[in-house]
Amino acid sequence: MSVPDYMQCAEDHQTLLVVVQPVGIVSEENFFRIYKRICSVSQISVRDSQRVLYIRYRHHYPPENNEWGDFQTHRKVVGLITITDCFSAKDWPQTFEKFHVQKEIYGSTLYDSRLFVFGLQGEIVEQPRTDVAFYPNYEDCQTVEKRIEDFIESLFIVLESKRLDRATDKSGDKIPLLCVPFEKKDFVGLDTDSRHYKKRCQGRMRKHVGDLCLQAGMLQDSLVHYHMSVELLRSVNDFLWLGAALEGLCSASVIYHYPGGTGGKSGARRFQGSTLPAEAANRHRPGAQEVLIDPGALTTNGINPDTSTEIGRAKNCLSPEDIIDKYKEAISYYSKYKNAGVIELEACIKAVRVLAIQKRSMEASEFLQNAVYINLRQLSEEEKIQRYSILSELYELIGFHRKSAFFKRVAAMQCVAPSIAEPGWRACYKLLLETLPGYSLSLDPKDFSRGTHRGWAAVQMRLLHELVYASRRMGNPALSVRHLSFLLQTMLDFLSDQEKKDVTQSLENYTSKCPGTMEPIALPGGLTLPPVPFTKLPIVRHVKLLNLPASLRPHKMKSLLGQNVSTKSPFIYSPIIAHNRGEERNKKIDFQWVQGDVCEVQLMVYNPMPFELRVENMGLLTSGVEFESLPAALSLPAESGLYPVTLVGVPRTTGTIAVNGYHTTVFGVFSDCLLDNLPGIKTSGSTVEVIPALPRLQISTSLPRSAHSLQPSSADEISTNVSVQLYNGESQQLIIKLENIGMEPLEKLEVTSKVLTTKDGISVSGFPLSSPFRQVVRPRVEGKPVNPPDSNKAGDYSHVKTLEAILNFKYSGGPGHTEGYYRNLSLGLHVEVEPSVFFTRVSTLPATSTRQCHLLLDVFNSTEHELTVSTRSSEALILHAGECQRMAIQVDKFNFESFPESPGEKGQFANPKQLEEERQEARGLEIHSKLGICKAHPSLKRSGEASVEGLLNQLVLEHLQLAPLQWDVLVDGQPCDREAAAACQVGDPVCLEVRLTNRSPRSVGPFALTVVPFQDHQNGVHNYDLHDTISFVGSSTFYLDAVQPSGQSACLGSLLFLYTGDFFLHIRFHEDSTSKELPPSWFCLPSVHVRALEAQA
Repeated sequence: MSVPDYMQCAEDHQTLLVVVQPVGIVSEENFFRIYKRICSVSQISVRDSQRVLYIRYRHHYPPENNEWGDFQTHRKVVGLITITDCFSAKDWPQTFEKFHVQKEIYGSTLYDSRLFVFGLQGEIVEQPRTDVAFYPNYEDCQTVEKRIEDFIESLFIVLESKRLDRATDKSGDKIPLLCVPFEKKDFVGLDTDSRHYKKRCQGRMRKHVGDLCLQAGMLQDSLVHYHMSVELLRSVNDFLWLGAALEGLCSASVIYHYPGGTGGKSGARRFQGSTLPAEAANRHRPGAQEVLIDPGALTTNGINPDTSTEIGRAKNCLSPEDIIDKYKEAISYYSKYKNAGVIELEACIKAVRVLAIQKRSMEASEFLQNAVYINLRQLSEEEKIQRYSILSELYELIGFHRKSAFFKRVAAMQCVAPSIAEPGWRACYKLLLETLPGYSLSLDPKDFSRGTHRGWAAVQMRLLHELVYASRRMGNPALSVRHLSFLLQTMLDFLSDQEKKDVTQSLENYTSKCPGTMEPIALPGGLTLPPVPFTKLPIVRHVKLLNLPASLRPHKMKSLLGQNVSTKSPFIYSPIIAHNRGEERNKKIDFQWVQGDVCEVQLMVYNPMPFELRVENMGLLTSGVEFESLPAALSLPAESGLYPVTLVGVPRTTGTIAVNGYHTTVFGVFSDCLLDNLPGIKTSGSTVEVIPALPRLQISTSLPRSAHSLQPSSADEISTNVSVQLYNGESQQLIIKLENIGMEPLEKLEVTSKVLTTKDGISVSGFPLSSPFRQVVRPRVEGKPVNPPDSNKAGDYSHVKTLEAILNFKYSGGPGHTEGYYRNLSLGLHVEVEPSVFFTRVSTLPATSTRQCHLLLDVFNSTEHELTVSTRSSEALILHAGECQRMAIQVDKFNFESFPESPGEKGQFANPKQLEEERQEARGLEIHSKLGICKAHPSLKRSGEASVEGLLNQLVLEHLQLAPLQWDVLVDGQPCDREAAAACQVGDPVCLEVRLTNRSPRSVGPFALTVVPFQDHQNGVHNYDLHDTISFVGSSTFYLDAVQPSGQSACLGSLLFLYTGDFFLHIRFHEDSTSKELPPSWFCLPSVHVRALEAQA
C-alpha cells in the first residue's frame, strides 16, 4: 500500500468502505450532487438489532490499497456505487458493460454494488432490477437515500454472514493464513502443520474476526477477539499483525471512550440502546484494568440481554493511558517493515488525534515527529502538498501553532515548486494566509500598535515578502501593495537601512500602476484585508490645535446678570458635573474657531527613514462640521528629529468640530491616520467650537512695521507693531488705515487706547484719542537739575528712552455679531526717544512790571548736530553740538488759581501729595503752552518742541504766579505798570487812584496805604525829603475797606508837583493784624514813575 489516507482516525475501523464513482461521462456538478446525498446516509440502525452500521464513502480509492483489506477490513472496498448518464436504449448495453468493468476492479472484495442511471426512459426502465436504479434526471430522484439504505442493509447481511462464518469454531477445518501483499512470497514452502504456523493462522484470523465484529457494531465481541489475537500473535512474534491487533484494540477502546469521535467530524456518533451505559461520562478515567472476558460469553448475534456484561466490556477497554502505550507498541512493530510505512504513518495520525482530545500535546508531537520521518515511496507534488497540509492541521490540533504554520508554509511553497508545469499561486497564497496566526502575524495593523512586538520579526518579514510575491504572480497588484504597505508599517523597526530603501522602492514601483487606497480588500475565502494607514511615515508625536491669530480671535460679549443661569448647578459641588468637566477638559479646547477663517493644527513629526521622506496631500480629517481641508506637501530630511508641520483648513459651517486625524500620500499609498490609533501621541484636546462668521479687519499704518514686540499684560494681544525714532519734543503724525478683508459687513467699531510705559520726562499728546484715525505722538524735552547727584552727565544726556502704547479696535458684524461675538485688533506703538535739548537750570528775575518776570534757562545741546531754540517772543538761539547757553524769556505771570478744576481733584486722588502733583503738572502744561519753546535741526530738517515742565520747582512757580490780590495804580486814569513815565505839568493837581481786585477765595482788608514820593539820583541815593517839591492835596494815607472774594475796591487822592523832574511814588502798607495774616507776595504794587514838565504858556 503506497497511498496514505491522511484523514484516517480510530473510529474509521468500525466503518464499511463504499466507493462512489462515475461511469462514462458525467458532469462533475451532477456527480457531486448525488455524491453528497449518498454521503448523508453514513449510519443506519440494523433492523431487529441494537447495532449501528457506519459507512465511509470515497469517490477515489487506489486499488492497491484494497489488497490490504484482509489486514484491516476497514481498508477493504465492500460496496461500489456507480453513477452514469444514459439517454437512449442503444447506449444501455455499453453502459452496463462499463459498470461490470468497474466492478471487476474491486471484484474480489465487493459485497454488493449499485448502478444509478440518469436520463434513460422506456421499457428497460420498467424491468425490475435490484442492482440498477433508473431516474429520469438529477432533480427527480427522491428515492436515492432509500436505495442507499437498502444497499447498506445488503452489505450488512454479507458482513454478518462472513463474521459468523469466520467466528464459528469449526474444529477439524484448517484455518487459512491471512497475508498482506508483500508477505505472500515469504510464506512459500513453510510447514503448514507446525504449531507455530497454526498459532499464526489463529491469531491473524482472530484479529480479522475482531475487525468484522467492530464493523458489525459488536464492540464487546471485538474487544475479546482483539485481546485473544494479541496473546496468540505475541507468542509467535508475528509483529506486523500483532501491531494490527493492538491498533484494533486501541480503536475499539477509543470508540468506547470517545463516542464523539476523534476526527473532528461535526456531531457525535449516535450509539443505540445499551451500547452507551450511564457511566459513559467517566469512561476516560485513567487506571481501568485490562480484564479478559470469557470467550463463552459471546453470543451468536452479539446481543446479550444481561446488562452485567457491560461491566465486563468496560474492563476489557484500554484506559486512555494504555491506549497511547498500545499505539506506541503497534507503531514500533510497524516500523520493522519497510512496506508498512503507510500503515505506520496512519497509526501515528490516529494516535495524534486521540492525544489531542486527551490534551497531551507533547506526546502527540512525538508521534507527529515520527510521522514526518517515515519514508514513503517517491511522492507526487500533490501528495506532498496533502501530506504537509495534514501535518500542519495536526500540529494545529495539538496547539503547536508555529510548527503548524511551518508545515503549511512548506505546503504553500510546494504548490509552486519548479517541477510543476503550472504553479498554483492562488493555492500557495491561500496556504500562506493560513500560516499567519502560527507566526503571531495578523493582517490588521491595529494589532501591532498595542504593546510589544509578538513573534519573530525576521520570519514574519520573510512571510510577508512571500505574500507580496504570490499576490503579484496571481496578477493582483492591489494585494501586493496592501501586503507591502503592511510590511513597511508594522516591521519598520526591524528593517535595516538598505531594506527600507528596497521596500520603499518596490512599493513605489507597485503604486505607479495601482495606487494604495484605504478600501478594504475582500479575498475569495471571505477574509477581508483591512486598510493599512502609514502612521509611522512620518511618525506623529504631538498634535495641537492652534488658536487663531490675536487679531482674529473671537471674544464673547459680557452677558447681563441672570443669563444662562439654567446651565449652572445650584450646588457648590457635584461629582457628576466634576466628572463631566474633567472629560471635557481632556478633549475640548477653551478657544473658538470662526466660520470661514483659516484654522491651523500643528503636528510634531519626525522621519524615521534613512532618506528624505516626501509626504504629499497631507490634510486634516474632521467630523461634526463641514470642513474644507487645504492639503500640504512637505519633505522631511533623513531621521529629522521632531519637526513642526502645520495643517490648515476652513470650517464652512458652525458647531463643534472634532479633529480625528490626518491623511497623507506616501510612496503612492493614501492613508487615513486616526489619532485614536496612534500610540504614544500627546494632544491637549481635539474638539473645538466653531462660531458664526465675523468680519476681518486688516490694519496698515504710515509708519513701518517693527520687529520689536511689546511686552503687554496678559489681557492684551498685539497683532501689529510699528516703531518710530524721535528726538524729544519732536512730533510724528500716525495715519492708520483699516480695511475689511472678510466676507461679513462691519457693523460695530470701538476704538480705545492705553499707554503701557511712560518713563520720567516723556509725555504723549493725543491719548486718550481725539480721532480714531489720526494720532500725534510727542515726547517732551528732558529736564535735569543743576547738579544731579551721583550721575554721569554725559551718560544721562545720551540715554535713549522708550514709549510703548496700544491702540485697540473692537469690532463686530455679520452672524457672529448676532451671537454676541466680537474681535480685537491691536496696534502696538514703540517710540524710541533720543535726547536733543536739556534745560540744566531754571531761574527767574523780576521785570519792570509786577505782572511779568524774566525766566532764565540754561540750554544744553546733547546731539551731534547744530540746533536752534526759539520762543514766540524771542529770537532763535543757536547751539552747536555739546554747547550750553543761557536764554532769558520775559513772560507774563500766570493766574494759576483761575485754572478749571481737574478731574483728579474731584476725588480720584485722595492723597494730598498726588493732588499737589496733579496741580503741578497742570501748571507746567500751562507754562509750556504759553512759552512756546521750539527747537529745530536745520541740517536734519527736523523740528519739535521743548518743555521746562520737569524743572519748575515751587519757588519758580511762585515767581511766575500772579498774586491773589491784584493792585492797580492809575495816574490821571492811566495805568502806571509800565516803563514809560506818566507825564504831568507843574502846578496842576495829579489824580492818583489805587484799585484792589480780590481774586482769592477769602475776604481781605481793610487796608491803610501811605504814598511816599522820592527821587532816584541814579547813583544809589534816593531823596525822600521832598516836602518843598511835592504837596498832597488832602492826606497822603489811603484807606481801603474789606473786599469780598471776586470783589473790587478803590481809593483816590491828588498830588501837586511844584518843580519839574522825575519823581517816583512808593506806596507802603501800614502793618496791622489784617495785613500780617497775608503773605508779603500778595502786596506787590506796581512802581509809579511821574515826570513833571513845565507848564505850557
